[in-house]
Amino acid sequence: MTEAERPGTAAAPAAPVETDVERFWQVACHRAKLTTLPGYLPATSLELVTPPAWSFGRTPEQADALLALVLDGTKTATASAAEEYAAEDEPLPAVGDLGIVLDGSGCPRALLVTTEVRVVSFAEVDAEHARLEGEGDLSLAHWHRAHEAFFDAGPGFRADMPVVLERFTVLHQA
Repeated sequence: MTEAERPGTAAAPAAPVETDVERFWQVACHRAKLTTLPGYLPATSLELVTPPAWSFGRTPEQADALLALVLDGTKTATASAAEEYAAEDEPLPAVGDLGIVLDGSGCPRALLVTTEVRVVSFAEVDAEHARLEGEGDLSLAHWHRAHEAFFDAGPGFRADMPVVLERFTVLHQA
């Protein structure tokens, strides 16, 4: 089981209810100490722009399983096909980006911050990254098998395809 990161997914988990995401964001801003202003003062510009909300995986079941790994601290990295960002005219993730992760029913569950981004060929993904993704037996061999199948079902697999490797930290969880 692997993830279909931020670019669109085939049988994506449920779409979030916008007010739930906005409410989660307001709470997360304060609990993660992203603002230093007391709640009775006007919002900062950070609070006014809600980060993108997305889920891991192509199905609600994958979204829930991968989110569970994030919430228990096992999963601190992810990978996606660079070609999917280009196809959807989306920028690649950058250090400092915030994202709200949804569960399989579209409910916001975690606020993440991107701490590292690398783009390498599929063949250059290393064992440390595979372990940090927290899936299967944590081995590079498992990562290769699972992600080859996953990418083949999406943009099409090639050993030289560019893969976006992203590390993240959970700032707040519901």
